[in-house]
Amino acid sequence: MTTEELGRTIRAARREQGLRQDKLAGAAGVGVRFLSELERGKETARVGKALSVLEALGCKIRIHPPGVPCTDPHGHGER
Repeated sequence: MTTEELGRTIRAARREQGLRQDKLAGAAGVGVRFLSELERGKETARVGKALSVLEALGCKIRIHPPGVPCTDPHGHGER
C-alpha cells in the first residue's frame, strides 16, 4: 500500500461516516492540517498519529508476513 492509497482509504472511510475533517481530527487527537496531509498521501514519519486516525474511524490494520495467506476475520481469502 502506498501513502496515496492509505490517504484515499482514510478519506473514503471519513466521508462514508459523514465526518468532517475537523471532527475526525478532534476524535483522533491530531490537527486538521495533519489529517488533510494524510488524506492527500503526504509521506510522514508520524505513524502513531496515522494509527490514531484509523482507530478513530474504527479501522484496523493487519500485517501479513510473506508466504502467509491473507484472510479476513470471517475466514475469506484475500480479495
